[in-house]
Amino acid sequence: MKILTDRKIKSLFCVILVCVLVFALISTLLMIFEVKNAAVYIFVCAISLFFTILIDLYRYFTRQNKTIEKAEAQITAYIAGNQAARIDCDDEGELYKLFHKVNSLVSILNAHAENELKSKEFLKNTIFDISHQLKTPLAALNIYNGIMQDEAEALPEMKEFTELTEHELDRIETLVQNLLKITKLDAGTITIDKDLENVSEMIKSVKKHFSFRAEREGKQIILTGEDNIILLCDRDWLTQAIDNIVKNALDHTAEGGIISIEWKRFASVIQIIIKDNGSGIHPEDLHHIFKRFYRSRFSKDTQGVGLGLPLAKAIVEAHNGTIEVDSELGRGTTFTINFLITTKL
Repeated sequence: MKILTDRKIKSLFCVILVCVLVFALISTLLMIFEVKNAAVYIFVCAISLFFTILIDLYRYFTRQNKTIEKAEAQITAYIAGNQAARIDCDDEGELYKLFHKVNSLVSILNAHAENELKSKEFLKNTIFDISHQLKTPLAALNIYNGIMQDEAEALPEMKEFTELTEHELDRIETLVQNLLKITKLDAGTITIDKDLENVSEMIKSVKKHFSFRAEREGKQIILTGEDNIILLCDRDWLTQAIDNIVKNALDHTAEGGIISIEWKRFASVIQIIIKDNGSGIHPEDLHHIFKRFYRSRFSKDTQGVGLGLPLAKAIVEAHNGTIEVDSELGRGTTFTINFLITTKL
């Protein structure tokens, strides 16, 4: 039997077997020799046998419980981040075979985690290097295109072509900048310099940034909120995050659409809500919109590259905030950003 490969279980069975045999032998001898009050002696022996077995079982299960508690402590330590945590499995038996399998699984998980970390680091470095390499030719292309625009003033077709080229160059430059920002955030090379900032002023600067585009496309940006709400944040980075969400709203809102930005202060939370009445997000995409380069098969947007919302989420989370999205097809989308108000005890 496999169960008897455990030395402790084997010892327990042997003790119980010896106790039972001794009891049987004593009872038999008492009956053979017709000892006076044999029944009393047999009863005493039975009680002794019972307590002997009970004490032995208690000791055995106490030891097993301590072993399992130690194993549980090591598993808890591993879950908490101690990758060197291992369960002692230097004994025989099925339980220790299980512990050995758990240790093997931990080693495999560590190897996978290390490989994934190396792959992620390689991808970060590659994206960072490519993005930096692209900046120089992009700057040159912008200069060349500017020269062509000056020369094409009298040529309508050429002017249209250079304007389209400028638009595409701007898209590439935005992609490169977003890639650099995400890579730096991932690598932890950016310091979030928090200061007390007026939320109203930040949101008004976002509206000013998009006012020309909104007016040109026949859309409205409506602001609602108190003027005296203060948030501890990095103004530049948080403005970038809100910019990306508002841009996403403009991209998916038709002419005559409304984008509303509202900010509120509660007892322990400052909340920023960005809402539009645009095309909405398909339910299938709702849980994927913060994934990098994710493109929906339902979206008609051919301009985006899938980095704006992931960057916004990364910036919000770098401020220890949360971002949620709620959307309904054909009715619009609402992004809700929450920041916990830090209090001094």
